[in-house]
Amino acid sequence: MAEEKRDFYEVLGLQKGASDEEIKKAFRKMAKQYHPDLHPGDKEAEKKFKEINEAYGVLSDADKKSKYDRFGHAGVDPSYGAGQGGGFGGFGGFQGDIDLGDIFGSFFGGGMGGSSSRRANSPQRGSDREARISITFEEAAFGCKKDVSFTRIEKCPDCNGSGAAKGTSPETCSACSGTGSVRTQQRTPFGVFQSQHPCDKCSGKGKVVKSPCAACSGSGFLRKQKKLTVTVPAGIDDGQTILLNGQADAGRNGGPNGDVLVEVSVKKHAIFQREGRNIYCDVPVTFSEATLGATIDVPTLEGDIDYEIPEGTQTGTVFTLKNKGITEIHGTRRGNLVFRVIVEVPKNLNSKQKELLKAFADSCGEKNNIQKKNFFDKVKETFKNI
Repeated sequence: MAEEKRDFYEVLGLQKGASDEEIKKAFRKMAKQYHPDLHPGDKEAEKKFKEINEAYGVLSDADKKSKYDRFGHAGVDPSYGAGQGGGFGGFGGFQGDIDLGDIFGSFFGGGMGGSSSRRANSPQRGSDREARISITFEEAAFGCKKDVSFTRIEKCPDCNGSGAAKGTSPETCSACSGTGSVRTQQRTPFGVFQSQHPCDKCSGKGKVVKSPCAACSGSGFLRKQKKLTVTVPAGIDDGQTILLNGQADAGRNGGPNGDVLVEVSVKKHAIFQREGRNIYCDVPVTFSEATLGATIDVPTLEGDIDYEIPEGTQTGTVFTLKNKGITEIHGTRRGNLVFRVIVEVPKNLNSKQKELLKAFADSCGEKNNIQKKNFFDKVKETFKNI
Protein backbone atom coordinates (compact mmCIF):
# COMPACT_ATOMS: atom_id res chain seq x y z
CA MET A 1 0.00 0.00 0.00
CA ALA A 2 1.32 3.47 -0.91
CA GLU A 3 2.48 5.72 1.89
CA GLU A 4 -0.26 8.07 3.07
CA LYS A 5 0.56 11.71 2.34
CA ARG A 6 0.38 14.29 5.09
CA ASP A 7 -1.93 17.26 4.75
CA PHE A 8 -0.07 20.03 2.89
CA TYR A 9 -1.14 22.67 5.43
CA GLU A 10 0.16 20.44 8.22
CA VAL A 11 3.47 19.99 6.36
CA LEU A 12 3.99 23.78 6.43
CA GLY A 13 2.63 24.14 9.96
CA LEU A 14 -0.40 26.17 8.86
CA GLN A 15 -4.15 26.19 9.31
CA LYS A 16 -6.40 25.63 6.31
CA GLY A 17 -7.22 28.94 4.65
CA ALA A 18 -3.79 30.46 5.34
CA SER A 19 -3.00 33.54 3.25
CA ASP A 20 -0.46 33.59 0.41
CA GLU A 21 1.93 35.60 2.58
CA GLU A 22 1.64 33.11 5.46
CA ILE A 23 2.26 30.21 3.06
CA LYS A 24 5.32 31.90 1.56
CA LYS A 25 6.72 32.80 4.99
CA ALA A 26 6.25 29.26 6.34
CA PHE A 27 7.86 27.75 3.24
CA ARG A 28 10.93 29.98 3.44
CA LYS A 29 11.43 29.16 7.11
CA MET A 30 11.09 25.39 6.70
CA ALA A 31 12.99 25.21 3.40
CA LYS A 32 15.86 27.00 5.11
CA GLN A 33 15.70 24.57 8.04
CA TYR A 34 15.79 21.38 5.96
CA HIS A 35 17.76 22.48 2.88
CA PRO A 36 20.02 19.60 1.68
CA ASP A 37 23.01 21.95 1.48
CA LEU A 38 22.80 22.35 5.26
CA HIS A 39 22.32 18.61 5.89
CA PRO A 40 24.59 16.72 3.47
CA GLY A 41 23.83 13.01 3.49
CA ASP A 42 20.82 13.37 5.78
CA LYS A 43 18.10 11.36 4.05
CA GLU A 44 15.42 12.42 6.53
CA ALA A 45 16.13 16.12 5.92
CA GLU A 46 16.11 15.49 2.17
CA LYS A 47 12.75 13.74 2.48
CA LYS A 48 11.27 16.61 4.48
CA PHE A 49 12.65 19.17 2.02
CA LYS A 50 10.94 17.38 -0.87
CA GLU A 51 7.71 17.20 1.13
CA ILE A 52 7.90 20.93 1.88
CA ASN A 53 8.55 21.76 -1.77
CA GLU A 54 5.61 19.63 -2.90
CA ALA A 55 3.29 21.30 -0.39
CA TYR A 56 4.42 24.78 -1.42
CA GLY A 57 4.12 23.93 -5.12
CA VAL A 58 0.42 23.26 -4.59
CA LEU A 59 -0.53 25.89 -2.00
CA SER A 60 1.31 28.71 -3.79
CA ASP A 61 -0.65 28.06 -7.00
CA ALA A 62 -4.15 29.56 -6.80
CA ASP A 63 -5.75 26.97 -9.08
CA LYS A 64 -4.07 23.97 -7.43
CA LYS A 65 -4.80 25.35 -3.97
CA SER A 66 -8.49 25.68 -4.84
CA LYS A 67 -8.66 22.07 -6.03
CA TYR A 68 -6.72 20.86 -3.01
CA ASP A 69 -9.03 22.72 -0.61
CA ARG A 70 -12.06 21.08 -2.29
CA PHE A 71 -10.82 17.56 -3.00
CA GLY A 72 -7.64 17.06 -0.97
CA HIS A 73 -4.68 15.24 -2.50
CA ALA A 74 -6.87 13.71 -5.20
CA GLY A 75 -7.64 17.20 -6.50
CA VAL A 76 -4.02 17.85 -7.45
CA ASP A 77 -2.75 14.30 -7.97
CA PRO A 78 -5.40 12.03 -9.50
CA SER A 79 -3.17 8.99 -8.95
CA TYR A 80 -3.33 9.50 -5.20
CA GLY A 81 -5.06 6.55 -3.54
CA ALA A 82 -4.98 4.32 -6.63
CA GLY A 83 -5.15 0.67 -5.66
CA GLN A 84 -6.34 1.49 -2.12
CA GLY A 85 -9.74 0.65 -0.68
CA GLY A 86 -12.15 -2.05 -1.72
CA GLY A 87 -11.93 -1.79 -5.50
CA PHE A 88 -14.78 -1.12 -7.93
CA GLY A 89 -17.03 -4.12 -7.20
CA GLY A 90 -19.93 -1.79 -6.55
CA PHE A 91 -20.11 -0.85 -10.23
CA GLY A 92 -21.66 -4.19 -11.10
CA GLY A 93 -18.98 -5.64 -13.38
CA PHE A 94 -17.51 -3.54 -16.23
CA GLN A 95 -16.90 -5.17 -19.57
CA GLY A 96 -14.19 -4.22 -22.04
CA ASP A 97 -11.17 -1.92 -21.65
CA ILE A 98 -11.47 0.72 -18.94
CA ASP A 99 -8.94 3.56 -18.70
CA LEU A 100 -8.94 4.81 -15.12
CA GLY A 101 -6.99 7.85 -16.29
CA ASP A 102 -9.94 8.91 -18.46
CA ILE A 103 -12.37 8.46 -15.58
CA PHE A 104 -10.34 10.58 -13.17
CA GLY A 105 -9.46 13.02 -15.91
CA SER A 106 -13.14 13.88 -16.38
CA PHE A 107 -13.25 15.00 -12.73
CA PHE A 108 -9.82 16.55 -12.19
CA GLY A 109 -8.51 17.45 -15.60
CA GLY A 110 -5.77 14.81 -15.74
CA GLY A 111 -5.25 11.11 -16.32
CA MET A 112 -4.70 8.78 -13.42
CA GLY A 113 -0.96 8.43 -13.01
CA GLY A 114 -0.38 10.59 -16.07
CA SER A 115 0.21 13.80 -14.17
CA SER A 116 3.68 12.69 -13.06
CA SER A 117 4.84 12.15 -16.62
CA ARG A 118 3.42 15.47 -17.72
CA ARG A 119 5.18 17.19 -14.87
CA ALA A 120 8.47 15.72 -16.06
CA ASN A 121 7.92 17.17 -19.55
CA SER A 122 6.21 20.43 -18.60
CA PRO A 123 8.05 23.69 -17.81
CA GLN A 124 9.34 23.71 -14.25
CA ARG A 125 10.40 26.78 -12.32
CA GLY A 126 13.90 26.72 -10.87
CA SER A 127 14.40 26.60 -7.11
CA ASP A 128 14.91 29.76 -5.07
CA ARG A 129 18.15 30.49 -3.24
CA GLU A 130 18.89 32.42 -0.06
CA ALA A 131 21.80 34.75 0.68
CA ARG A 132 22.71 37.24 3.41
CA ILE A 133 24.46 40.59 3.58
CA SER A 134 25.52 42.74 6.53
CA ILE A 135 25.38 46.54 6.29
CA THR A 136 26.00 49.51 8.57
CA PHE A 137 23.29 51.68 10.12
CA GLU A 138 24.15 54.52 7.73
CA GLU A 139 24.06 52.21 4.69
CA ALA A 140 20.59 51.11 5.70
CA ALA A 141 19.50 54.73 6.08
CA PHE A 142 20.83 56.00 2.76
CA GLY A 143 21.07 52.85 0.62
CA CYS A 144 24.15 51.25 -0.89
CA LYS A 145 25.42 48.53 -3.20
CA LYS A 146 26.75 45.23 -1.88
CA ASP A 147 28.20 42.12 -3.48
CA VAL A 148 26.57 38.81 -2.60
CA SER A 149 27.80 35.30 -3.41
CA PHE A 150 25.76 32.11 -3.56
CA THR A 151 25.60 28.75 -5.33
CA ARG A 152 23.01 28.13 -8.05
CA ILE A 153 22.15 25.55 -10.71
CA GLU A 154 22.87 26.77 -14.24
CA LYS A 155 22.36 25.30 -17.67
CA CYS A 156 25.46 23.52 -18.87
CA PRO A 157 27.08 25.87 -21.44
CA ASP A 158 28.56 22.95 -23.40
CA CYS A 159 25.22 21.30 -24.18
CA ASN A 160 22.84 24.23 -23.47
CA GLY A 161 20.94 22.10 -21.00
CA SER A 162 20.23 19.17 -23.35
CA GLY A 163 22.61 16.77 -21.59
CA ALA A 164 23.90 15.50 -24.96
CA ALA A 165 27.53 15.67 -26.07
CA LYS A 166 28.53 18.23 -28.68
CA GLY A 167 27.42 17.22 -32.14
CA THR A 168 24.64 15.00 -30.80
CA SER A 169 21.09 15.51 -29.64
CA PRO A 170 18.73 13.67 -27.30
CA GLU A 171 16.72 11.07 -29.16
CA THR A 172 13.03 10.34 -28.87
CA CYS A 173 12.47 7.48 -26.45
CA SER A 174 11.48 4.33 -28.33
CA ALA A 175 9.64 2.88 -25.35
CA CYS A 176 7.13 5.71 -24.98
CA SER A 177 7.45 7.39 -28.39
CA GLY A 178 8.39 10.64 -26.72
CA THR A 179 5.30 10.95 -24.54
CA GLY A 180 7.18 10.25 -21.32
CA SER A 181 4.56 7.77 -20.14
CA VAL A 182 3.48 4.23 -20.90
CA ARG A 183 0.21 2.39 -20.46
CA THR A 184 -0.14 -0.96 -18.82
CA GLN A 185 -3.12 -3.29 -18.79
CA GLN A 186 -4.39 -5.58 -16.08
CA ARG A 187 -7.14 -8.12 -16.67
CA THR A 188 -9.55 -8.49 -13.75
CA PRO A 189 -12.99 -10.07 -13.25
CA PHE A 190 -14.42 -6.63 -14.00
CA GLY A 191 -12.65 -6.17 -17.31
CA VAL A 192 -9.29 -4.92 -18.53
CA PHE A 193 -8.02 -1.95 -16.54
CA GLN A 194 -5.47 0.40 -18.01
CA SER A 195 -3.12 2.64 -16.06
CA GLN A 196 -0.50 5.15 -17.09
CA HIS A 197 2.87 5.72 -15.43
CA PRO A 198 6.19 7.43 -16.20
CA CYS A 199 8.37 5.62 -18.71
CA ASP A 200 11.20 3.76 -16.96
CA LYS A 201 13.56 4.05 -19.91
CA CYS A 202 13.57 7.86 -20.12
CA SER A 203 12.37 8.62 -16.56
CA GLY A 204 9.32 10.35 -17.99
CA LYS A 205 11.31 12.86 -20.07
CA GLY A 206 10.40 11.44 -23.48
CA LYS A 207 14.04 11.78 -24.60
CA VAL A 208 17.05 9.53 -24.22
CA VAL A 209 20.64 10.80 -24.19
CA LYS A 210 22.89 8.16 -25.76
CA SER A 211 26.07 10.27 -25.76
CA PRO A 212 26.11 12.23 -22.47
CA CYS A 213 27.80 15.62 -22.27
CA ALA A 214 31.18 15.24 -20.56
CA ALA A 215 30.90 18.57 -18.74
CA CYS A 216 27.62 17.81 -16.93
CA SER A 217 27.58 13.97 -17.18
CA GLY A 218 24.35 14.17 -19.15
CA SER A 219 22.32 16.09 -16.56
CA GLY A 220 22.26 19.29 -18.59
CA PHE A 221 22.98 21.39 -15.50
CA LEU A 222 25.96 22.44 -13.37
CA ARG A 223 26.31 23.85 -9.86
CA LYS A 224 28.13 27.18 -10.07
CA GLN A 225 29.24 29.87 -7.66
CA LYS A 226 27.63 33.21 -8.59
CA LYS A 227 28.47 36.75 -7.50
CA LEU A 228 25.98 39.61 -7.94
CA THR A 229 25.84 43.26 -6.93
CA VAL A 230 22.76 44.03 -4.87
CA THR A 231 21.20 47.50 -4.76
CA VAL A 232 20.11 48.05 -1.16
CA PRO A 233 17.29 50.62 -1.03
CA ALA A 234 17.42 53.51 1.42
CA GLY A 235 15.32 52.88 4.52
CA ILE A 236 15.68 49.10 4.65
CA ASP A 237 15.49 47.63 8.14
CA ASP A 238 17.16 44.73 9.90
CA GLY A 239 15.73 41.34 8.86
CA GLN A 240 14.06 42.56 5.68
CA THR A 241 14.58 40.74 2.38
CA ILE A 242 15.61 41.91 -1.07
CA LEU A 243 14.23 39.87 -3.99
CA LEU A 244 16.46 39.25 -7.02
CA ASN A 245 14.05 38.00 -9.67
CA GLY A 246 15.21 35.18 -11.89
CA GLN A 247 18.73 35.00 -10.48
CA ALA A 248 18.56 31.58 -8.78
CA ASP A 249 18.40 28.05 -10.22
CA ALA A 250 17.69 27.61 -13.91
CA GLY A 251 14.25 26.37 -14.86
CA ARG A 252 13.72 23.12 -16.74
CA ASN A 253 11.89 22.48 -19.98
CA GLY A 254 11.69 26.21 -20.65
CA GLY A 255 10.47 27.08 -17.15
CA PRO A 256 11.52 30.36 -15.48
CA ASN A 257 14.49 30.69 -13.16
CA GLY A 258 14.02 30.83 -9.42
CA ASP A 259 14.61 33.94 -7.31
CA VAL A 260 17.35 34.88 -4.85
CA LEU A 261 16.11 36.05 -1.43
CA VAL A 262 18.74 38.28 0.18
CA GLU A 263 18.24 38.75 3.92
CA VAL A 264 19.67 42.02 5.25
CA SER A 265 21.36 42.29 8.65
CA VAL A 266 21.88 45.85 9.94
CA LYS A 267 24.70 46.39 12.45
CA LYS A 268 23.92 48.24 15.68
CA HIS A 269 24.91 51.91 15.86
CA ALA A 270 27.09 53.33 18.62
CA ILE A 271 24.76 56.31 19.17
CA PHE A 272 21.41 55.87 17.45
CA GLN A 273 18.55 53.43 17.91
CA ARG A 274 15.83 52.99 15.33
CA GLU A 275 12.08 52.49 15.58
CA GLY A 276 10.43 52.53 12.18
CA ARG A 277 11.39 55.79 10.47
CA ASN A 278 12.42 57.59 13.68
CA ILE A 279 15.84 57.44 15.31
CA TYR A 280 16.68 58.15 18.96
CA CYS A 281 19.74 59.09 21.00
CA ASP A 282 20.84 60.63 24.31
CA VAL A 283 22.87 63.87 24.38
CA PRO A 284 24.82 64.69 27.57
CA VAL A 285 25.06 68.36 28.67
CA THR A 286 26.84 70.02 31.55
CA PHE A 287 25.13 71.28 34.67
CA SER A 288 25.80 74.89 33.68
CA GLU A 289 24.53 74.38 30.10
CA ALA A 290 21.28 72.94 31.40
CA THR A 291 20.94 75.68 34.00
CA LEU A 292 21.82 78.70 31.88
CA GLY A 293 20.76 77.41 28.48
CA ALA A 294 23.26 76.83 25.69
CA THR A 295 23.88 75.97 22.07
CA ILE A 296 24.89 72.31 22.01
CA ASP A 297 26.12 69.89 19.34
CA VAL A 298 23.53 67.26 18.36
CA PRO A 299 24.62 64.31 16.20
CA THR A 300 22.55 63.49 13.09
CA LEU A 301 23.03 61.02 10.23
CA GLU A 302 24.47 63.88 8.14
CA GLY A 303 26.79 65.17 10.88
CA ASP A 304 26.58 67.38 14.00
CA ILE A 305 24.26 70.41 14.07
CA ASP A 306 23.84 73.27 16.54
CA TYR A 307 20.75 73.23 18.72
CA GLU A 308 19.78 75.75 21.38
CA ILE A 309 18.37 74.38 24.60
CA PRO A 310 16.57 76.80 26.96
CA GLU A 311 17.76 77.67 30.44
CA GLY A 312 16.49 75.40 33.17
CA THR A 313 16.45 72.34 30.93
CA GLN A 314 15.86 69.28 33.08
CA THR A 315 17.55 65.94 32.60
CA GLY A 316 15.36 63.65 30.50
CA THR A 317 13.85 66.51 28.48
CA VAL A 318 13.10 65.35 24.94
CA PHE A 319 13.58 67.42 21.78
CA THR A 320 12.64 66.53 18.18
CA LEU A 321 14.40 67.37 14.93
CA LYS A 322 11.93 67.05 12.07
CA ASN A 323 12.92 65.08 8.96
CA LYS A 324 16.28 63.97 10.35
CA GLY A 325 15.38 60.30 10.68
CA ILE A 326 15.11 57.45 8.14
CA THR A 327 13.46 57.77 4.75
CA GLU A 328 10.69 55.21 4.24
CA ILE A 329 11.75 52.37 1.95
CA HIS A 330 10.79 53.00 -1.68
CA GLY A 331 9.18 56.28 -0.57
CA THR A 332 9.93 59.94 0.15
CA ARG A 333 8.65 60.56 3.68
CA ARG A 334 11.34 60.86 6.31
CA GLY A 335 11.15 60.26 10.03
CA ASN A 336 12.42 62.42 12.88
CA LEU A 337 15.45 62.44 15.15
CA VAL A 338 14.39 62.42 18.79
CA PHE A 339 17.08 63.19 21.37
CA ARG A 340 16.94 63.22 25.16
CA VAL A 341 19.06 65.56 27.24
CA ILE A 342 21.01 63.94 30.08
CA VAL A 343 22.41 66.44 32.59
CA GLU A 344 25.82 65.36 33.80
CA VAL A 345 26.39 66.12 37.49
CA PRO A 346 30.01 67.22 38.06
CA LYS A 347 32.28 64.96 40.11
CA ASN A 348 35.65 65.34 41.88
CA LEU A 349 35.17 69.03 42.73
CA ASN A 350 38.00 70.83 44.54
CA SER A 351 37.38 72.74 47.76
CA LYS A 352 36.92 76.11 46.08
CA GLN A 353 34.39 74.69 43.61
CA LYS A 354 32.49 73.07 46.45
CA GLU A 355 32.36 76.37 48.39
CA LEU A 356 31.08 78.24 45.33
CA LEU A 357 28.47 75.57 44.63
CA LYS A 358 27.34 75.58 48.27
CA ALA A 359 27.01 79.35 48.16
CA PHE A 360 25.03 79.05 44.97
CA ALA A 361 22.73 76.47 46.57
CA ASP A 362 22.23 78.66 49.65
CA SER A 363 21.32 81.58 47.43
CA CYS A 364 18.61 79.60 45.62
CA GLY A 365 15.21 79.91 47.19
CA GLU A 366 12.19 77.66 46.79
CA LYS A 367 11.32 79.33 43.52
CA ASN A 368 14.48 77.86 41.99
CA ASN A 369 13.59 74.31 43.08
CA ILE A 370 9.86 73.98 42.42
CA GLN A 371 9.92 70.21 41.80
CA LYS A 372 11.69 69.54 45.08
CA LYS A 373 9.29 71.78 47.01
CA ASN A 374 6.22 70.17 45.43
CA PHE A 375 7.54 66.69 46.14
CA PHE A 376 8.07 67.27 49.85
CA ASP A 377 4.76 69.11 50.17
CA LYS A 378 3.10 65.93 48.91
CA VAL A 379 5.12 63.82 51.35
CA LYS A 380 4.00 65.97 54.28
CA GLU A 381 0.36 65.87 53.15
CA THR A 382 0.48 62.09 52.78
CA PHE A 383 1.95 61.36 56.23
CA LYS A 384 0.52 64.18 58.35
CA ASN A 385 -2.36 62.06 59.68
CA ILE A 386 -0.27 58.96 60.41
